[in-house]
Amino acid sequence: MGKYILKRMGAALLTIFLVVTITFFLMNLVPGGPFVAEKSISEQAQNALKEKFGLDKPLIVQYKNYMLNAFHGDFGLSLKQRGRNVTDIISSKFPVSARLGGIAVLVALLLGIPLGSVAAVNRGKWVDNLIIVIATGGIAVPSFVLCTVGMYVFGVHLGLLPTFGLTSPLHYVLPVFALSFYPTAYITRLMRSSMLDVIGQDYIRTARAKGVSQFFSLFKHALRNAILPVVTYVGPLLAYTLTGSFIVERIFVIPGLGGQFVSSIMNRDYTVIMGTTIFLATLVIVMNTVVDIVYKLIDPRIQLN
Repeated sequence: MGKYILKRMGAALLTIFLVVTITFFLMNLVPGGPFVAEKSISEQAQNALKEKFGLDKPLIVQYKNYMLNAFHGDFGLSLKQRGRNVTDIISSKFPVSARLGGIAVLVALLLGIPLGSVAAVNRGKWVDNLIIVIATGGIAVPSFVLCTVGMYVFGVHLGLLPTFGLTSPLHYVLPVFALSFYPTAYITRLMRSSMLDVIGQDYIRTARAKGVSQFFSLFKHALRNAILPVVTYVGPLLAYTLTGSFIVERIFVIPGLGGQFVSSIMNRDYTVIMGTTIFLATLVIVMNTVVDIVYKLIDPRIQLN
């Protein structure tokens, strides 16, 4: 396993390098700049700011300087939030997004796995049909639509839930619902199909023939194998909740990393864009590697080569 982890770490570093390189050059190829929109600043002042932040140098030189600084953990100062370090911005904003995304992932797993299992056990019955209809609708409806409908129905029309900020537990209800609805529906369908395949295996029929109860045979023997596809999905699910939260955070005015990232793109805050990209890419790649290792712990038959 140690050799496999080292190989994955090497591949992860290469992937992060490619992501950072592509993002850097694409970001700088877009016409305009971080100081062009500030019409109150004279051209001389804009040139002075470019010189201060090293944006007056050739692009390849900027790239070299940035990569050298990033390698030492220095992501620079924000170009728009004067005096604020990019690392400080990420460290202050990410806990909000992580808390929101973590709750959404937990809700999706706690609802999706049991719903998929119940649908599989009751295949063809009204319970199965109802769960499939809800799951199909959840996959088809995007999160921003859920945000809008939830805000109107529960916030404006009924007045039951707050529609912006995260100052109380009630503020989490609508954002978590919008973030978790799609992954819950996807996990439900994934778990249903996987459970249907597992409960048809010989060892499950043998266990039932020996007098093992249906509940014990399903949740002791079948669930452990049926849950493997869900474990595979956990890595992309974490990426989805982080990137999907960008829109949700903007709609609900949540002071998280997603809203900060969207604002940095609109304002051409190059250093914040790059720092956030490196951070999120590293997080997603690390989580995918952890999922592969957890595979081995769940099913010892899997060989990590």
